[in-house]
Order: sequence, then C-alpha cells, then structure tokens
Amino acid sequence: MAIVRWDPFRDVMTLQDRMNRLFDQTLSRTRTDEEEGLTASTWAPAVDIYETADSLVLKAELPGVTRENIDIQVRDNTLTLKGERKFEREVKDENYLRIERSYGSFQRAFSLPTVIQQDKIKAVFKDGVLEVTLPKAEETKPKQVKIDVK
Repeated sequence: MAIVRWDPFRDVMTLQDRMNRLFDQTLSRTRTDEEEGLTASTWAPAVDIYETADSLVLKAELPGVTRENIDIQVRDNTLTLKGERKFEREVKDENYLRIERSYGSFQRAFSLPTVIQQDKIKAVFKDGVLEVTLPKAEETKPKQVKIDVK
C-alpha cells in the first residue's frame, strides 16, 4: 500500500470540477418539446489517472475520435489533452429523430503531482482509448538507502 500525501483541497477541487461539468452540460442543452434530443452539446472525455512506482498513467475514452484529431502537450507540470470528435453528415439533419452523442472540440488540463521526463512520454491509441504514460523523473522516485553494519 502506498502512502499518499493528504491534500485537503483535492476533494474540493474534484467537487468543483464535477459541478462545473454538471452546469456546463445542463446549460448547453436548452430543449423544447419539439427539439428534444436534437440539440448539440459540449463534451469532455472521461479520464482515469493513476500512479505506478515509475510513472503516471492517463487513460481517456475517445470513441469516434481519430488519432489525427488528438493533441497532447505537457508544459510546466500540466498535461493538456485537446481534440475533436467530428459529426459525420451521412444522413440529412431533418432525418434525425434523436442526437444524443456529443460532438465538437474538447480540452482538458491536468496538474501533474510530480516532475515528468518529458522526452520519454509515450501515448498509445487503441479501440477508442488513449493511454498516455508519463515516466517520473529520477529525482522523484523513492530511493532505497543501504544500511551498513559495523
């Protein structure tokens, strides 16, 4: 079991992020009875971030997004994930009965809790899931101290 430093504001920031997404989703969908299900809305991909002994790993669900429409940047210990899911116009607008999937651009930024080796970041995109592995810098990894016996 790893010991994690307690951050009293982490829960508050998580709650604030969830509330902001809730309000953004609610306010972006102004529906009338005739238009129900036919309005566009903004979206942000669901993300999991976890830590291993050697790296941080971010997994983002990006179904329907092509690799060319994804941009990942790390600057000043902040990882920014940008992209776009484009609406394919295979069917005329008037033929749609309901549009529930969200389309358009998205951008998410995450503060990284440790220093990252930026030149060794790897990203793999498979089956609509983006996995970004961010190796920790050597100075942030725990060191085993050898005890000499005299």
